[in-house]
Order: sequence, then structure tokens, then C-alpha cells
Amino acid sequence: MRVDLRLTRNVLRSVRTGGALPIAGAVSILGAALILGAGTSADRDLGTEAESAPETAAVRPSLPVEVNDRVAHWMERFQTADRATFERYLERRGLYEQMIRGKLRARGMPEELIYLAMIESGFAPDAVSPVAATGLWQFMAGTARAEGLRIDTWVDERRDPVMATDAALDYLEGLHDRFGSWTLAAAAYNAGPTRVARVLRRRDVHQRSDERVYWDVIDALPRETREYVPKLLAARVLAEEPEVYGFEVAPAPAYAFERVMVPGGTWLTSVARSLALPPSVIRELNPQFLRGRTPPGSAYPVRVPVGAPPVVVAYLNSPQGVGPAAD
Repeated sequence: MRVDLRLTRNVLRSVRTGGALPIAGAVSILGAALILGAGTSADRDLGTEAESAPETAAVRPSLPVEVNDRVAHWMERFQTADRATFERYLERRGLYEQMIRGKLRARGMPEELIYLAMIESGFAPDAVSPVAATGLWQFMAGTARAEGLRIDTWVDERRDPVMATDAALDYLEGLHDRFGSWTLAAAAYNAGPTRVARVLRRRDVHQRSDERVYWDVIDALPRETREYVPKLLAARVLAEEPEVYGFEVAPAPAYAFERVMVPGGTWLTSVARSLALPPSVIRELNPQFLRGRTPPGSAYPVRVPVGAPPVVVAYLNSPQGVGPAAD
């Protein structure tokens, strides 16, 4: 489909003149394995429980819409040079949107913060940056450990979409509490809170709750951070109403699963064999396991397709379930 970039420019012109922006509202080892949360929404689909939380009368918080030259640049780039990449991001959003939005809503945080994961990793749990930031939310190891994530030779929970999301939202909440605005919180997520605080001190900024502060100090921020928030806001504008901007993408099926406790050292290929599934299916549900098996020494939860735990339990307690299975 041909993209009419006049739409982006008209959006920018409309915002400058006070017009409206076209965007929608906002096993035990010897006995039977232990099935975790079987029959509960929290373990079958991690978005369902939070999504069904009752709405409050308060106005839902929203990431501020700011379409200026910097944001318009990224809107145009996502529609042209980076179009194929952005379409892939829109498709992968379907995997985790329900889960992430549900958790944001339950915390009273702007749901549009989901697009931070989009610009960080393209919603890819196995993404690794040149500086070794890892996972859906691109945590550095030190920050991840500080937020309670496990990282060792067996498990890297930065790759776990659910646990990493909880950690990222904890971190973002703390940054918002510190800086008072979501744009500054996003900048600190990228550049680090110490660097952002230093810029604010040098600029003698005391009123931090104003979302405009980021734009007031943007030229003093690192180069990457100067582009980070505009990129986030551009992704938000385009992804909230992709059809308006010429994107026609079928979202990927939602990340849905149940958990089952398996003995320490269980091979993921054995779990896949119990369900007659390709090993890649179980690996994709469990990207946090680095060696293709659970850590040794104690029972550990593994994610499997909805309805599968009883089958896995029976198989792992049978003679066939002992030992590794070939890919």
C-alpha cells in the first residue's frame, strides 16, 4: 500500500495549531508433578487476570501526546525506511499486548508504556544489544539483578517475558516516583537515573512533574536519549491506530500457557516429546532457560500450552520420561 506521508505532516501541523490528533482513546521427583495454577487465569494467560481488574472512576493515566519535529521525524521513518521493521513489531505486539497492558492497567500506569518494549527489543525476548542488554525490556545485568531477576549459567530471567515485564514496570514506577514525569522516567530508563538527575541539577530544574521538562532539557541529554522519547511517542501514535497510517498487519496469537513443576534438570525436549510438539514450541514458551533444560537440584516451573500439564505430568512419571530427548 502506498503511504501518504502528508498525513504525518498534517498531524504535526494540527498539533501545532491546537487541532485534534487522530488517535484512539487511549512434579515432585518421585511422585506426581505439581501443576501450578491449573484452572486459574493468572497461569493460563498472564494478561487475563490483570485485564479483568475493575476499572476505577479515576481517569486512566496516559503517556502525553507530543508531536513535534523530532517525533514527526520518527513517524515518517517508521512509515518509510523502517517500515518493514515496524510492521514486524506490530505483528509481534500481539504476543504480549494483553499481558503487558493488563499489568500496566492494574498498576495505574499508562498503557502506552508498552511501546517502550517495542522500541527496546521489537517485542523479542531473546534480543541482545551490542552492550549485552537483554530481553523484551533490554535490561543490563546489574539493573536486572537489582530488580530481583535471576541471571546465572542456567537461567536468564531477563528473557522471561512475564518476569521481565514485572521487573520493568517496578523499575519504571520507581523512576516516575523519582522524577515526577513519564517522559523523564523513559529518559532515565534509557540513559540511567544518575545521568538524568545530573542534567536536571545543572539546569536547576525543581518542578519535575511537568511533562514538558524533558523537552526543556533534551539538548543536554545523551544523543541516544534525545531520540529515545521521540521514538517512543512516534511508535505510540502509529501503533495505536496503524490503519490510519497505512499499516495492515495481522497480530501474532497471544502468549498463553499454563505452568507445570518438573524435576530439576528436566530437558525441554522431553517436555515437547510428551506433547508430540516440536521442541521449538516449548523453547519459545520458555526463553529464560539457557541450556535447554531446567536448573538441577530442585523442581522448577516450565510453561506449556494451555491444557497440557496433566499430559506432561503423566509422561515425566513414566519410564519414557527419564533422560534427555533428541531435538
